[in-house]
Amino acid sequence: MCGIVGYIGERNAVPVLLYGLQRLEYRGYDSAGIAVLEKEGNKIIVEKQVGKIKDLQEYLWNKKIEGNVGIAHTRWATHGPPTIENAHPHLSQKGTIAVVHNGIIENYLELKNQLQKKGYKFQSETDTEVIAHLIEDEYENNLLETILKITKKLEGAYAIGVISTYEPDKLIGLRKGSPLIVGIGKKENLIASDIPAVLEYTKDIIPLDDNEIAILSKDNVEILDFNGNKKEKKILHVNWDISIAEKGGFKHFMQKEIHEQPRTIADTITGFSSQDINKIFSNLENINRIIIVACGTSYHAGLVGKFWIEKYAKVPVEVDYASEFRYRDYIVDKNTLIFGISQSGETADTRFAMLDAKEKGAKTLALVNVVGSSLSRESDFVLYTYCGPEIGVAATKTFTAQLVVLYLFALKLAQFRKKISKDEFDKRYRELLHIPTSVEEILKKDEEIKNIAYDYTKATDFLFLARGLNYPIALEGALKLKEISYIHAEGYPAGEMKHGPIALIDENMPVVFVAPKDYLYEKTISNIQEVKARKGKIISVATSNDNVIKELSDKTIFIPKVSDEIYPLISVIPLQLLAYHIATFLGKDVDQPRNLAKTVTVE
Repeated sequence: MCGIVGYIGERNAVPVLLYGLQRLEYRGYDSAGIAVLEKEGNKIIVEKQVGKIKDLQEYLWNKKIEGNVGIAHTRWATHGPPTIENAHPHLSQKGTIAVVHNGIIENYLELKNQLQKKGYKFQSETDTEVIAHLIEDEYENNLLETILKITKKLEGAYAIGVISTYEPDKLIGLRKGSPLIVGIGKKENLIASDIPAVLEYTKDIIPLDDNEIAILSKDNVEILDFNGNKKEKKILHVNWDISIAEKGGFKHFMQKEIHEQPRTIADTITGFSSQDINKIFSNLENINRIIIVACGTSYHAGLVGKFWIEKYAKVPVEVDYASEFRYRDYIVDKNTLIFGISQSGETADTRFAMLDAKEKGAKTLALVNVVGSSLSRESDFVLYTYCGPEIGVAATKTFTAQLVVLYLFALKLAQFRKKISKDEFDKRYRELLHIPTSVEEILKKDEEIKNIAYDYTKATDFLFLARGLNYPIALEGALKLKEISYIHAEGYPAGEMKHGPIALIDENMPVVFVAPKDYLYEKTISNIQEVKARKGKIISVATSNDNVIKELSDKTIFIPKVSDEIYPLISVIPLQLLAYHIATFLGKDVDQPRNLAKTVTVE
């Protein structure tokens, strides 16, 4: 889940590398470092610091490092704590090779033992350092041939950047299981974990596939597979600007992304129709079972999708954590659709679950936000959300966009299977078009929700409860709060409260109810009364002008009236704002919460 960037060209590499790291900091922020080949090409200068990119920038401020080839890394620690020694880049023993790495080398202990027997001394606790020593140990006369040789020895998932004093006119990137893109410039080329890192210099991108190597010089890029065969790759032209990823006057990216949701929902509704939907559904005629696999927030979106697909299309749906699904003896066949949801399209657990199921004969459909991502290329079919880059680690706008696609997928599948008429589809579609306006109405309550948040900053535990379609929204509300405020929170079906969680409720326990006036409204009212009888502090998300819930609750956040089936699209917005404001009152780093990274590319 680290971020890597590399540059070769005519500019001084240091500012290019630091710019790239800034754009990748959402991928890890325990430590950071750069390695630059001096202009003469006979020495690699490595500088590293513990902490965020700004700490590295301040450390480098008065240091004069000049060179046109370099690699850099921002770390999310896996092997070894955040220290200078464990920070990347890592040098080989003779200082001839520098390496940055995102992923995990599963057999690094075995390789380390072999290298130590040969006299190699290790400076860090990381798995990455073995790569640098291994390349140096295997090197004869050709860097590319050496790297092709070591790919046969490395086990695990990785994206790696390599520079060397042996061949100072080359930058090499290789990918197996972790994302890596190549940026094609004019008299300069780059590698990076993600597109924003290179957009200042080029909008022409080549996403590498697994088991591919990129050999970059300042004037040329060549792509090979791990067997040394040349690959012809299409260049993807990025049509969005880096300004989309700027804060735009908001205090945090998360705050900006919450407020972008009217636009991203509207864009995703429009974008859904522009995709080749008929091709997808014409290939799903014989599907009799759908398994949604996802992680975290995307898993919660999948739970809502299950309700919609079963209600409208009448196809049985299971929702499973991708990290668990792939290790079970699950049963799939050619009539099973595996529907993988991942904002980045690089989530390792989801990718590998999908690939495994595909090998067993299932059809695969991906829902992603990133064009050209691994999941979009590896699946039989792909659907996109249209959110632009999401920088805040805690997903907000991509969640509501995922819900939009799942809702439209359920309706289209139902229409295709003749479970609903075209008139019914059109009616539901028209209702959906009003959702951005409803979200805007809720966002106007930002200050009101902020005041509610202030009253609960001293709480140590929260319970989030809801029924039916909104139960996954309770799960998502609890996840958002714990992710960014570090307050313990649990989401539960409201009907299950009396089977355990009710024991936790007392006068110190805030209980958040997602309680719109839907088909389970009366049942939810009963659950609210049960909490009130035990003196719990009740915060309710309720439909406008619901005075019954207002009387029962300590605090009420009203949301507009919409059809029962699409309440999840708006009921989540107050929970995002509540979590955001509680976290900011507590002084937490909401964009980069501790121990988390945006794209989880390791198991």
